[in-house]
Amino acid sequence: MTAPTWHALPPSEALARLGSSASGLDTPEAAERLRRYGPNHFQRTPPASAWLIFLAQFRSIIVLLLAAAAGVALLTGDPLDAAAIAAVLALNVAIGFATELRARRAMEALVALEVADAHVLRDGALALLDARLLVPGDVILLEAGQRVPADARLLDAAELRTVEADLTGESAPADKDASAAVDPDVVLAERVTMVYKATTVVAGRARALVTATGMATEVGRIGVLAGSVIESETPLERRLAQLGRRLAAAALGVAALVAAVSYAQGMPLGDLVQTALALAVAAVPEGLPVVGTLAMAVGVHRMARRRALIRRLPIVETLGSATVICTDKTGTLTSGEMRVTVVRLADEEIAVGAAGGQLDPSAHPALALALRIGALASRGGVDPTEAALVTLARESGLDPERLREEWPELGEVPFSSERLLAATFHRTPSGPVACVKGAPHRIVELSDRVRTASGERPLDAAGRDALLDANRALAARGLRVLALAMAPVSQQDESALAGLTFVAFVGLSDPPAPGVRETIRAFADAGLRTVMLTGDQQLTAEAIGGALGLLPPGHRALDGRAIERLSDEALARAVGDTVVFSRVSPESKLRIVAAYQRRGEVVAMLGDGVNDAAALRQADIGVAMGRRGTDLAKEAADLILADDRFPTIAAAVEEGRVIFDNLRKFVFYLFSCNLAEILVLLGAALAGVPAVLFPLQILWLNLLTDTVPAFALALEPGEPELMKQPPRDPRAAILPPSAVRSVVGYAVLIALASLGAFAWGVRSGGPGVGSTMAFMALAFGQIFHLGNARREGPVLRPRVALRNRFALAAVALAAGLQLFAAFFPPLARVLRLAALTPQAWAVVAALALLPAVTGQLLKTAASRGRAES
Repeated sequence: MTAPTWHALPPSEALARLGSSASGLDTPEAAERLRRYGPNHFQRTPPASAWLIFLAQFRSIIVLLLAAAAGVALLTGDPLDAAAIAAVLALNVAIGFATELRARRAMEALVALEVADAHVLRDGALALLDARLLVPGDVILLEAGQRVPADARLLDAAELRTVEADLTGESAPADKDASAAVDPDVVLAERVTMVYKATTVVAGRARALVTATGMATEVGRIGVLAGSVIESETPLERRLAQLGRRLAAAALGVAALVAAVSYAQGMPLGDLVQTALALAVAAVPEGLPVVGTLAMAVGVHRMARRRALIRRLPIVETLGSATVICTDKTGTLTSGEMRVTVVRLADEEIAVGAAGGQLDPSAHPALALALRIGALASRGGVDPTEAALVTLARESGLDPERLREEWPELGEVPFSSERLLAATFHRTPSGPVACVKGAPHRIVELSDRVRTASGERPLDAAGRDALLDANRALAARGLRVLALAMAPVSQQDESALAGLTFVAFVGLSDPPAPGVRETIRAFADAGLRTVMLTGDQQLTAEAIGGALGLLPPGHRALDGRAIERLSDEALARAVGDTVVFSRVSPESKLRIVAAYQRRGEVVAMLGDGVNDAAALRQADIGVAMGRRGTDLAKEAADLILADDRFPTIAAAVEEGRVIFDNLRKFVFYLFSCNLAEILVLLGAALAGVPAVLFPLQILWLNLLTDTVPAFALALEPGEPELMKQPPRDPRAAILPPSAVRSVVGYAVLIALASLGAFAWGVRSGGPGVGSTMAFMALAFGQIFHLGNARREGPVLRPRVALRNRFALAAVALAAGLQLFAAFFPPLARVLRLAALTPQAWAVVAALALLPAVTGQLLKTAASRGRAES
């Protein structure tokens, strides 16, 4: 049976459904319900087991290949090789374990939303109880300043207003009405008969019937929704896993081929196993997990300097893959503060500058009066609309405190959803007056005069129609409109609010935050779509979307009710040309993000409220605001913007693209080097020459000449025009076909240099010298190959070469360590290196430089060709 739609039920029926009464429950019944429903608190989700995280590290194909190589070395009686490989294996597992060992507690942040105490009617008497003891059927009392302890249907309310921004996305306080008729299918923001757990009462008082507690509340349900979203692999993790599987298949294929050839040639079993082991080590880019992790860590540091804080390491690269940016409106695309942007007098419209302070009260008597009414009828506290009116007066040179001294307050009529206005009464030299603000149609209805530049005049039916037309025109521009009026009064109560003199409309908006329009244009240039998800009405959402440049021709806005009627498949089709979504619920946000993902998009979701948490977890990149974001939103996010600025996400996307570009460079570099090692062993095996390279030598190469220079590639500055390129296809391989061809070409050059050095060494000094020369030529060939991987163009020019001084330092360090291995006898013995003559070193140097020089000449020719075209 479906749960009742409590917001649509009359109070009497809601009480009957829950077996309660206006005087609340008795203690025995409450105790029985507490056993049935459980305590009114949020349940915590236990963190992932450290043991499971540790075991998960062994799912990596690279780790499995290393483990297999270590096992073979140990079984064949080579403990030194086994220990060295095991050390590399342990390093990779430790780095992965440390990176992932974090508690994924999306539900844990709900604890900050708990309410401690509640005023409850029990046994017909008012009691202050621990809020955890509340049960459905309890009757609670609420007043200004309190947080709502549970979801509840209003029984009666007086001037009740609550702040529900974290739940609904609406920045303005919500007016509540216990007796309103509400349709069952209205969205959460329009359920004026309900109050919700963890929201705040800012005005009025109420008596309410508890309808849901704990995880059954709207906030708890969002937490469950967020916790149920399973984090998927990032595009980088998927690409690396795919790369690892292909690498394993290639390694096994080459090993089988070499074993077959060697066996056919009569190679002894010991040499055959040694060659196969060397091939296994050569096929595994041991430095890839380490350098990949360090590269992303560098990206994390760079993003932190630009005020973007990463909580999940692989997300660094995922940002560069983003194709859609979904964002809430209030406080993200907009400043989060209401401002008056236009004052519409009866006979003139006056624009208010974004910086304020541009209105001259002396220029128009009606304007001066409008500013005075707005300041006196407002408190400028929690309500952002009242704060905007007080700010406008102050920025126009008026002092609200002095205005109140000149016209002392005698009383007030607070705003309510029934009367749709608020008023303050003041003593003036000409007698008591009422300063009134409220809904335009209500103020116009109560007005029989209008203030103009030449004085007051009667307001007839035609004049009222003209004013209402002006109101509709302002609303169509996406403005929230208030009307201001004034009247002399003889008493200070609601009955005096008739026969008003209309003074002005004020149009308020939450203006775009600085840099938002420019960032949206930059995203468009980079091929990213910006999509707005807001709790606003559709007309307002469309106006704001148009002002921000989010609604190009051919695109549309979609309302929350329409979204709820669409199937998942239909929604996936609809989001293709929709860029503004209004009146969206937490479930709708989640479905919208999933719909884009179903279309193959990589989605970044920006949010700050509880209502954003599920969508933040569903998105490929969840982005929360660091200052105003709720704890639940920040816990669900992968990235936190420390400065709450929308342009910061653009900086993060740029850094993400740079990181992926650099990841691609060092994958290119590592695979060129590893393939060169495989080709050396394969070529030697086909020639019937055993033991050209030994497993420990290859392990040394992979840890030193690969790791140190490859890490320098992670520090490469971004290529020009990187943010003018479209997002890369998230399904594409890390290396495009052209790069794969280059990998093969460079690997062949490096392998030929090594085999050439081996052949020269064997002729001049025997197999020991040949093996050492092959090892040295291979090492220095890989070190000098770094320049070919650094950027698209040549790096021979000093200005280009010095853009990454770490690369030059890496070449020097790797070369120095390689020479140390050759000239430090204990290490030379471990690596089975023979002494070389100066002539042999000259041959090694010449052959090692050949791939690097060839690469730079090819890049220079390609660069000139692009310039000429």
